Amino acid sequence: MLIPMKEDKKIRVGITHGDINGVGYEVILKALADDRILELCTPIVYGSAKIVALYSKMLGIEAPNFTQIANAFDAIPGQYNIINVVPEDTKVEPGVATSEAGAAAFEALECAVTDLRNGGIDVLVTSPINKHSIQSDTFTFPGHTEYLEASVAENGEKSLMILCNDDVRVALVTTHLPLSKIPTAITKDGIVEKLRIFNESLKRDFGFEYPRIAVLSLNPHSGDNGLLGNEEQEVIIPAIEEAQGQKIQCYGPYAADGLFGSGQYHRFDGVLAMYHDQGLAPFKTIAMESGVNFTAGLPFVRTSPDHGTGYDIAGKGEASEVSMREAIYKAIDIYRNRRFESYIRRNPLRRQYFDKSADNVVLDLTKDDSEH
Repeated sequence: MLIPMKEDKKIRVGITHGDINGVGYEVILKALADDRILELCTPIVYGSAKIVALYSKMLGIEAPNFTQIANAFDAIPGQYNIINVVPEDTKVEPGVATSEAGAAAFEALECAVTDLRNGGIDVLVTSPINKHSIQSDTFTFPGHTEYLEASVAENGEKSLMILCNDDVRVALVTTHLPLSKIPTAITKDGIVEKLRIFNESLKRDFGFEYPRIAVLSLNPHSGDNGLLGNEEQEVIIPAIEEAQGQKIQCYGPYAADGLFGSGQYHRFDGVLAMYHDQGLAPFKTIAMESGVNFTAGLPFVRTSPDHGTGYDIAGKGEASEVSMREAIYKAIDIYRNRRFESYIRRNPLRRQYFDKSADNVVLDLTKDDSEH
């Protein structure tokens, strides 16, 4: 079912250029090469027209005909739009991590997030950043997810990282933490909170009416009844039971190798992993090119390709644009799903009370019908 929209209103997709020394520009140019994407949305790239020209020449890619605009509200439907967010003399060094590239990545991200909050764009798609190069006095976060939670949460909402494609959705309890800190970071309340966000996102963002969630264990073989660790008995199982009490259909804990290795993950609509590599390693094995990183739980839609900066292939024309294209499509799909969910829930019917009249009369079953 399509939700009524103004005929001239296409979804405005903001796309940040990410680390300018990585594969960001290459995957953007390749993903936007098919003009049919203009039938779905109005792309707005936060980057540099000069850097577009540089990579276009370097890679032998015919760049889309970008219209340079001053702000997102000037974006022209049916055209590719670009907002110049960095100085023209910004130095580009493909494959090299530099503080200048990190600063350029932050400028694009900050500008796009401002427009996202102000309604200049409808959804945000971010290209990969170098988490070290982007660090500064104004960016002190481990990654996009944490920055967005701090920047766009309107009422203290908590975010959830979900890796997804059409077949599997994997969410994380902890994200960018050293392995040594993970056991103490995993708490019963934290797991319940992530399950609640995941459950709501599977309903609202992905369209599952009654989602089923598999919860992974922390230790090998799910702890083997405490032989290999007590986190399952003391933290994870109590969290699952509490979430089930809140009518969340979650099950486990399952050992990650068994669930993914046997293909049992197909029986569930989502999988909740305890830490970064536990979830991302199998997910990327299953869906490396088609995978998308989605930040759930926030009032705005943000997606990104599920790969990194790709310094080793930057400037060589070897990067695949499939994940970037899927990130754009997924952002549009989730935005539409949210609009549909809001549409069907607006102006709900008021609860009606009816006089059942004599329905509460107790019949005398001892009498014979012939007596009447």
